[in-house]
Parts: sequence; structure tokens; C-alpha cells
Amino acid sequence: QVQLVESGGGLAQAGGSLRLSCAVSGSIFSIKTMTWYRQAPGKQRELVANTTSRTVTNYADSVKGRFTISRDNAKNTVYLQMNSLKPEDTAVYYCNASYYDILYRYLELWGQGTLVTVSS
Repeated sequence: QVQLVESGGGLAQAGGSLRLSCAVSGSIFSIKTMTWYRQAPGKQRELVANTTSRTVTNYADSVKGRFTISRDNAKNTVYLQMNSLKPEDTAVYYCNASYYDILYRYLELWGQGTLVTVSS
């Protein structure tokens, strides 16, 4: 069974920093893409950043220059370093992993979400 566990959310002041972690464990052959999404109250879920197995990264325009996504392939873990936080970054952040399991099936898994609250 494959599991995805997020951690690191919480409360920060505007201008502050938080780091989110997302660890994938279980019967995995390889992870292709790991993505952070977020959903603010009353808004649709949006892509924040992602990283591929070849460490190509993409960012939403709203977080470029402030957030950094990184990946530790040995630990099957992705991080989201969030700096210069703004109140509009307040949202539930979700991790998503697309991967091949040991039967080489291409699957997708979502985390339970972690709340980030930025106070002004």
C-alpha cells in the first residue's frame, strides 16, 4: 500500500516562512511528478509548484521568487519552502504524487492536506 503524508503547515506572519514536506512510502517503483496544490476558502484548487523526476520545476506566477520546490529522491520526499508569505497564501495545501508502482501501473495519490494560515 502506498501512502502520502504531508506535514509542516501552520500559522505564520506576513513576510515569514514555512516549509511543507510530503513523503511517499510503500510499494513504489518510481515517482514521476510531485506537485503542490492549494485551495483557499471559496476558491478552486490551484497548482502551486511541481517537480518532475528529472528535477524540472514549474511554479504558479503568484509564488515565483518566493516559493521553492525541491525533491529528495532517496527519501521519496518533496518540500515546499515558502518565504515572504502573504495573507493571500492562506489555504489548504495538498501534495500530489504520480508514480509507477511495483507492478508498473501508473497511479496518482493525494495527501490529506495541510493548512497554512498567514496573518497580516
